Amino acid sequence: MEKRPPQDQKRDGSGKKAPVTARFPGSSSSAPPRLEEGVVQRVTEKSLSIPSTPDHRDRASLTLLSGPDAGQIFALEAETVIGRDGEATVRIDDPSISRLHARIVHRHKNVYWLEDLGSTNGTFVGLDRIKDRELASGERIQLGPKVTFRFAITDEAEEILQRQLFESSTRDHLTRVYNRRYLMTRLAAEVAHARRHGSSLALILFDIDLFKATNDEHGHLVGDAVLRAIGGHVSALIRVEDVFARYGGEEFVVLIRATGPLDAVRLAERVRASIAALTIRAEGAVVSVTISAGVGSLSEVGPAGGGQELIALADARLFRAKSEGRNRVCSSD
Repeated sequence: MEKRPPQDQKRDGSGKKAPVTARFPGSSSSAPPRLEEGVVQRVTEKSLSIPSTPDHRDRASLTLLSGPDAGQIFALEAETVIGRDGEATVRIDDPSISRLHARIVHRHKNVYWLEDLGSTNGTFVGLDRIKDRELASGERIQLGPKVTFRFAITDEAEEILQRQLFESSTRDHLTRVYNRRYLMTRLAAEVAHARRHGSSLALILFDIDLFKATNDEHGHLVGDAVLRAIGGHVSALIRVEDVFARYGGEEFVVLIRATGPLDAVRLAERVRASIAALTIRAEGAVVSVTISAGVGSLSEVGPAGGGQELIALADARLFRAKSEGRNRVCSSD
């Protein structure tokens, strides 16, 4: 049987196919195109376009581009001092940064002035070492050889988005405590800080006893609720400067700065006891759980020991706490 050309393809006098011109609804030159059976034709709805409110870019901030907290945003105040000192508005714990390294002063609307405070390793904008100068949005500020910020003047929506991106990159999506990647980066930085300043550093590694049994009996939604409850509960027990992270599965880590072995054990016991007394209600179930914990201190891993050795020490003690009956803290081999 002779094949017929499709109805939408016409031929000119030479027998060649003529180009097909698309016609759209509302066109005066052609009827609406045929639709295959079962295909729904969609027509763009008409609506009144209302311009959005003007863009008010009046929120100045610094975004840290290097180091363990890369991505963190600092809102600028009338005067913002950057340095290692505890009195600095933006505190950066890096040995190449001076105690009071530089400051940014808000002079008037959208005018911010950067001033070096006599730093040892200098303040740079782009490739230029500066003493003081006005900042333009988008410029990079480098303090010493390692620390880099991006200065920006944005609106509220942009600032919120940047903060959310930083949070999503450093937080565990279920418990909202720090994730393992952030923990390992901070652990390396805290070990270096403790070695440099001769200060104490301790770590608690704990996991939930018989967590698989909880999941098997009540389901994973209840298990997730348990993890969230513990994340929120422990976060409220520790200091702002401590780092609390989900290490994996039902395992968590508390990294405790400037704390010796005895105080670390006391904190671990307080966490253990408070979780044992916790009642968690979810999906119609009422659940109580316990934890086992291992505690290690940097002073116990020797002068060459680092973060991995500290975790290994706490993990070995966690295993001992499990083997000795669970719901306990172990701080010795």
